[in-house]
Amino acid sequence: MSGHSKWSSIKHKKGAADAKRGQLFSKLSRAIIVAAKEGGPDRDGNLALQNAIEKARSYSMPKENIERAIAKGSGADADASSFETVVYEGYGPEGVAVLVEALTDNRNRTASEVRHAFTKHGGNLGTTGAVAWQFERRGVVLVSAEGADEDELVLVAADAGADDVALDGSSFVVTSAPESLTPVREALQAGGFTIESVELAMVPKTTVAVSDEATARRIVNLVEGLEDTEDVQDVYVNFDIPETVLEAVAS
Repeated sequence: MSGHSKWSSIKHKKGAADAKRGQLFSKLSRAIIVAAKEGGPDRDGNLALQNAIEKARSYSMPKENIERAIAKGSGADADASSFETVVYEGYGPEGVAVLVEALTDNRNRTASEVRHAFTKHGGNLGTTGAVAWQFERRGVVLVSAEGADEDELVLVAADAGADDVALDGSSFVVTSAPESLTPVREALQAGGFTIESVELAMVPKTTVAVSDEATARRIVNLVEGLEDTEDVQDVYVNFDIPETVLEAVAS
């Protein structure tokens, strides 16, 4: 988990700055639109919508933006958008597995841009099923370890439906089944814990250890190149890079 969770924390901090330029909010809105379109606007009966809203809130996306995106997706807005989910699989430096989730209204454009990002940064775009089996969908909540009582955190998280709590650097990683993400987040907030990020993520089952800074930088450049692609929502990689190295190359 360490590579995934630490990268999530770094991405979240960088995402706060991206939000000022509107790029991040645009991607978060698109996820909400698609979830509302596919499952309807009723949050209680639409898990995908719940999770999309949770992620948007964790980046301080304004309530009016969220409601506007729901309206577009449910058809209540005249400008309802039509996006579809596309998943790309490939490999990065040192053979790390890369899973890319995109929302697009033009498959040809998105495929071309994703392929270009892989090629530019030393990766290879694979075929469907090449690496997806190495990941599983999980609810992930990062909680600040500063001032947090681990025993109390474990108890609150478990009572809410979490499967595991692990300390990773300066954060606790709380994982759960996707359907438990919202109740876990709500319980942790009610318990007074400081939440750093909330997301429904593809978590690697196994990881590839990378300690060389040059290699780590190449991998991070690939991930950031893919994330900068307009239609790409999330990028998941099964690396395990030491915290000090990861922070150095991501700064």
